[in-house]
This record gives sequence, C-alpha cells and structure tokens, in this order.
Amino acid sequence: MEKLTDEDWMARARDLAIARKGTDPANTPIAAIIVRDGELLAHGINRTQEHCDPTAHAEIMAIRAAGKHSGEMRFPGVTLYSTLQPCGMCTMASIWAGVSRIVYGAGRDDVHEMYFEDRHLSTMDFVADAFKDDLTLTGGVLSDECAKLYYRPWDDVPEEDQANT
Repeated sequence: MEKLTDEDWMARARDLAIARKGTDPANTPIAAIIVRDGELLAHGINRTQEHCDPTAHAEIMAIRAAGKHSGEMRFPGVTLYSTLQPCGMCTMASIWAGVSRIVYGAGRDDVHEMYFEDRHLSTMDFVADAFKDDLTLTGGVLSDECAKLYYRPWDDVPEEDQANT
C-alpha cells in the first residue's frame, strides 16, 4: 500500500469539507481529519451553527470523534489535518490531546480576518507559549485550493455576517 502524503490527506480534508458543506464561504466549509500511522482515525467538520455551539469547530469535532473511536482522550503520534489554520482554541485542544503534528491548508493571511478572534496571536504563538516542543506545524499545504472555500482578505463581508466580530 502506498503511503499517502500531506497533500493527499489535505485533499481528503478539502473534499470532506466540500461534500458536507459545499463551497459557499457563508457555510464555513472547514474540515479536519486525524491520521495515525497512515490510517484515518477520525474526521470532523465545522458545526458551530448547526449545534449552536461556538466550540464545534472542525478540529474539535475530529478530536471528539477520535476520543469516541479510541476510548482515549490523548492521541500521541497523530497528525491533525485542517483545511484552515487552527484557531487558538483548536490548537490548545490539540496540545491537550497530545497531537504530534498539525498540518493546515489556508493560513490566516490567506483568508478574511473574521476567522481569527485574536488578530495578534497565531497558532505558532500558542504552541510556543505552551512550551510544546514535540508538536510540529506545517502550513500552506494546498493553501490555494483550501483558501477558495473561505472569504478572502479583500472580500467585503458585512459585519453582521462575520463570526468573530
């Protein structure tokens, strides 16, 4: 069996986002998958609106699914793939879950600022501040393809339609 690359896994995450949420940025088509030893462990999509739950980000949903699947709350050695750079909440949840790698598609500079509550801290800052030297981050994997799913920096998004205002 051929080993899948980061690009292959990100394409799967992107395809999941599109299959479940479409390509309209208003539907926040964010997807995350968790991979252990080359096998899909769990996946999740953004469900904040559907669940009326501000914590129901794709990464959190994937972590919850991985916990149910494995019967554990920590998953050392896994890689979390997300179509959008994880926010601080999702990054800290990944740290608590023992995730070893986070790989993301579109970064905060590729999308509208509304996707990030704190405009001055990045995922990198959260990892550094948590002293998590055994977590690696890789950004920009299929970034252009993933960024097309979201409002872009130059889009004029009405304030009432912005999630983090």
